[in-house]
Amino acid sequence: MTFYDDLETRSADAREAAQAQALQRQVAHAKAHALHYSRVLADVDPAAVSLAALPITRKSALIAQQAGEPPFGGVVATAFGTLARVFVSPGPIAEPEAAATDYWRYGRALHATGLRPGKLLHNCFAYHFTPAGSMLEGGARALGCPVFPAGTGNTEMQARAAAQLRPCCYSGTPDFLKAILEKGDELGLDLTSLQLGHVTGGAYLPSLRGWYADRGLTVLQSYGTADLGLIAYESEAREGMILDEGVIVEIVRPGTGDLLPDGEVGEVVVTTLNPHHPLLRFATGDLSAIMPGVSPCGRTNRRMRGWMGRADQAAKVRGMFVRPEQVAELLRAVPIVMKARLVVSLDGDRDVMLLRAEAATADEALTEQLGLALQSATKLRGLVELVPPGSLPNDGRVIDDTRPVSG
Repeated sequence: MTFYDDLETRSADAREAAQAQALQRQVAHAKAHALHYSRVLADVDPAAVSLAALPITRKSALIAQQAGEPPFGGVVATAFGTLARVFVSPGPIAEPEAAATDYWRYGRALHATGLRPGKLLHNCFAYHFTPAGSMLEGGARALGCPVFPAGTGNTEMQARAAAQLRPCCYSGTPDFLKAILEKGDELGLDLTSLQLGHVTGGAYLPSLRGWYADRGLTVLQSYGTADLGLIAYESEAREGMILDEGVIVEIVRPGTGDLLPDGEVGEVVVTTLNPHHPLLRFATGDLSAIMPGVSPCGRTNRRMRGWMGRADQAAKVRGMFVRPEQVAELLRAVPIVMKARLVVSLDGDRDVMLLRAEAATADEALTEQLGLALQSATKLRGLVELVPPGSLPNDGRVIDDTRPVSG
């Protein structure tokens, strides 16, 4: 078994110490070179900083910043004229790519998939507007691999090109490789050179895993975003996703910056150690959880479960939006309750809110206190139900809107 580098097998203590030092350098660098962080970190001492002391950055806020302070909202620490590429993803939100080797850090994930120097990557991610195509190409080039920039669409041309070029590895969405292989079968093409696949950007269902396995393919997945690059990746062990060495990942209670214990489902918050685009505590809006232990493959970094839904669970109730941040506010007002879920339903044609809160005993005074806190936080009245500790599902949901979707 080979590893991408020694970082993958260092001890937890060594990694934690290195990340603490890297965080201090990143905060100092962002404060000195990125206008936004020079403002929000004005009173922060980089030499004594902790993650918990840094504010959360949400994508919605960054989009608004970019609109008022184009093009990047003051969070980029590299001169615009030195950038290699600039992307615009849905939002719209602008993302920089600096002229650096493997800027998005996908070489590590592709190496874990099995791609090795000299092998051709058939890259079926888009090459326009969004950075996905560049992400995988940069990783392959860092490994010493040529790349066929196939892009998206036109299954027959994809299959014929693969039959001619004989790529070893596919990269793209999980289901598109299946479509290419089936088209190859239909056309009688030899696509047996494709033995590896690296997929992301969509649901990788067990049935699809089985389909690839039956054909003798090794197809692994990763998790990343256009803002941050690689966050976590799968190894041959196929037991969770191993965190990338270039990021610090937290799982927090949705609507807050409060760290959750390992195993609890919450929002994925990432601090990137990229000096060009130093996003600090960037809230992805995705739900996941940290898994216990380390991977059987020998890599020692922490692992996370895959994508488990969205953390932005706002619901419109009686004409007003109710958000996870408001549920967090009421929990701070009643600290004896550690976990709660706001259930929104219909009673006839009337919206109803029920706050289900975990408590050791059924206490009328606590019920009343929670009801007042709910009204204060949301400006709406709701019911309160106390339930025993451990009763609420561990799925990261803070607001559960059970109302039927209107046609």
